[in-house]
Amino acid sequence: MFTNKEHTQKGIMSTILGVISLATLGYAVFMSYRRGGEVPVQYGAAAMLVMIFAFVGIGLGLVSKTERDKFYLFTYVGVVLNVLALALISVILYAGAYA
Repeated sequence: MFTNKEHTQKGIMSTILGVISLATLGYAVFMSYRRGGEVPVQYGAAAMLVMIFAFVGIGLGLVSKTERDKFYLFTYVGVVLNVLALALISVILYAGAYA
């Protein structure tokens, strides 16, 4: 029960980037829905930043998994959140291209 293990800093940062990505994406989708589909350029820029944050978050999560004798909860949560953000961006881009 008592251990010297701690959570990885990169895993925590990956989780933070995943939460920021999903929150930003959710806000952009909600605001574009409220505007009736009239989306300003800033929402596209926000989606691009979400993609960059998600790729960086996945990279940080994978790098933090290589650390030894650490807890990996935030690593796994961060990777899942960032993959989810990329999947949502992919769905939005697919729907925009073929809808």
